[in-house]
Amino acid sequence: MAGSINSINTNEGAYRALSSTRSQSAALQQAQKRLQTGLRVADAADDASTFAVAQGLRGDLQSFTAVQSSLANGAGLGSVTQAALGQVSDLSNQLQQRLTQLSDGSISAQQRATYSADVQSLTSQIQSTIQQAGFNGQNLLQAGASGTSFLADTNGGSLSVAGQGQVGTGATTLQGTIDTSSAAASQASLGALQNFQNTIAQAAANNAADTRSLVQQSNLTNSISDAVTIGLGAQVDANIGSSAAQASARQVGRQLAFTSLGLANSQPSALLGLTR
Repeated sequence: MAGSINSINTNEGAYRALSSTRSQSAALQQAQKRLQTGLRVADAADDASTFAVAQGLRGDLQSFTAVQSSLANGAGLGSVTQAALGQVSDLSNQLQQRLTQLSDGSISAQQRATYSADVQSLTSQIQSTIQQAGFNGQNLLQAGASGTSFLADTNGGSLSVAGQGQVGTGATTLQGTIDTSSAAASQASLGALQNFQNTIAQAAANNAADTRSLVQQSNLTNSISDAVTIGLGAQVDANIGSSAAQASARQVGRQLAFTSLGLANSQPSALLGLTR
């Protein structure tokens, strides 16, 4: 096998050492880039096809974020509405107790006045609760309330929370209907209250179903988003331990290449010494 040619014009060893230096430096820069970014594929220069796939996944994740925000708003509105309906139901039960007491013809005038004041207070609390059942500028319980749609998936699908305006209408009707002036009038008011309680129960069932659908869809969206995030990480995340080890090895390799280059560059001077 032919050996290297001893030449002062073409330093073969220096060129080889220089090539090794470049290679080690490039590898070190790549390892350091992975350590700095935490990514194996940080841009198209690292891996164009994988980067394109990763960008598509990142776009999907941004879309999922928008869907999650919309579903969270819907679930929040449904939860506030459900809480208000529960409070209205409790107040109506207290109202039922007072009207039952007022249906007793044996109570004194003073008792009737006291119970009647409680009735007025309870009906006012019902109205106040309904008025406060708003979330993000929307109230599903006020008279005339309409349903609201929320983004359900990245394809533009939607889920709705129906308005329960019959509760607000029923509360106003009840307040104008209740009469506690006598036992007979109070007994008749109990019938009106029963109708209102039926309205509350139906509204609560409807709203619970709508809210449950939103929560379930939100959970599904979160699960899909988590899976896409894990998939994205598998595509582009760097193995930090491996990258750190590579960076250390490349630093040593580059230093050795520099040493080799220095030795190779000294060879022509040694050859010239032979001519002296």
